[in-house]
Amino acid sequence: MRILAREELIERLARRQPGRRGFGGSGDPVEAAEAREATRGDHDLNPGETPPSVALRPAAVLVPLIAHESGWAVLLTQRTAHLSAHAGQISFPGGRIEADDADPVAAALRETEEEVGLPRQHVSVVGRLDTYVTGTGFEITPIVGIVAPPYQLTIDPYEVAEAFEVPLSYILDPRNHNRTERESAGRTRVFFVLPYEGRNIWGATAGMLVNLAEILNL
Repeated sequence: MRILAREELIERLARRQPGRRGFGGSGDPVEAAEAREATRGDHDLNPGETPPSVALRPAAVLVPLIAHESGWAVLLTQRTAHLSAHAGQISFPGGRIEADDADPVAAALRETEEEVGLPRQHVSVVGRLDTYVTGTGFEITPIVGIVAPPYQLTIDPYEVAEAFEVPLSYILDPRNHNRTERESAGRTRVFFVLPYEGRNIWGATAGMLVNLAEILNL
């Protein structure tokens, strides 16, 4: 697969602007419903399932693209096994948008610095993916940033078990976008799984990676 030049990657991200950015917590129920309908999320793969109707909790993640000379890679983390939520899962660095965060970009960069020690000044923000709504009521804004190697990480051992890279070429290949079914609470749920070197990248992280592939494969 041909390696995307930096300028081409940025142009493709800019070409497809995401839809509504509202967090679905509007006091106007029609506006809130429209915002939820415009977002990507777990409900995309599950016909008949609607986005959460409650006020959504805003979150932001960083999608770090590592600009190696040999090709692009995506930095991901594996959460520690003792956490109460999403223990052991693979994710992007990120978390809830706090009151003192200026915007989702600030939140994503702050959380990344806290979780893996990547300084915000080492990240060049170049765009964002579609907003992603999870079945647990989070509305995630994925911020795309370019990281120039070499870079050094200082992982927070409480939240992050390890950080690792996945080649972007692997993510862009639709043959790696597996759809899987699982029974949960008496219902069959469908979600993406990207198996990579003994790991299963699934759920919201996989959904956002598939969205990244959709944009960059245009």
